[in-house]
Amino acid sequence: MSERYLSTREFAKLLGVSRVTVIKWIKSGRIVAYSVHGKWRIPYSEVERVLGGVERIRRVAIYARVSSNTQRDDLERQVEALKLWVYKNLPNAEYVVVTDIASGLSEDRRGLRKLIEMAKRKEVQAVVIAYRDRLTRFGFEYLKTLFNTFGVDVYVAFQEEPKDYVQELVEDFLEIVTSFASRIYGKRSKKYKEVVNCVGEVVKDSN
Repeated sequence: MSERYLSTREFAKLLGVSRVTVIKWIKSGRIVAYSVHGKWRIPYSEVERVLGGVERIRRVAIYARVSSNTQRDDLERQVEALKLWVYKNLPNAEYVVVTDIASGLSEDRRGLRKLIEMAKRKEVQAVVIAYRDRLTRFGFEYLKTLFNTFGVDVYVAFQEEPKDYVQELVEDFLEIVTSFASRIYGKRSKKYKEVVNCVGEVVKDSN
């Protein structure tokens, strides 16, 4: 017997989520779907697979991050938005909140280390983040693979970042240039100071 295929609306109704959420799942690769004459068609077996995965998840780690203390309000908004996402998409799961106030370029983050330890100890079955770069600015797929190795899923709740995240990108750019200039010229050198001052002026002019 050939498999039955569902429209995004039918799939959404069976799982109790919005059609917009289903589209996001397709684009992020969370569910398998095929484009037929410009419309998405989803194998019915995906319903069973997704529901089975959701039921497996009993405890979730909500992870939120901002770069500086001036963004604490945004940190709280992230956490609240993620709580709501878990409530809608993983209704049977309890959650624990883990936060960091640190650059997405930093590998030495207390919250990130805690996430990894929780995954290793099988204390959670999923990590939920607002955007990919909340987990890390670079190397997202490597970290996702690491969590998957421990049997932990990584869910990206939202696809497009707010416009005010541009400031964080600027700060991270400055941090990258400063780090490389330090390695190449040394922090005490005149050349290092010139590079840092030059980039600082460019950043200032862009604001």
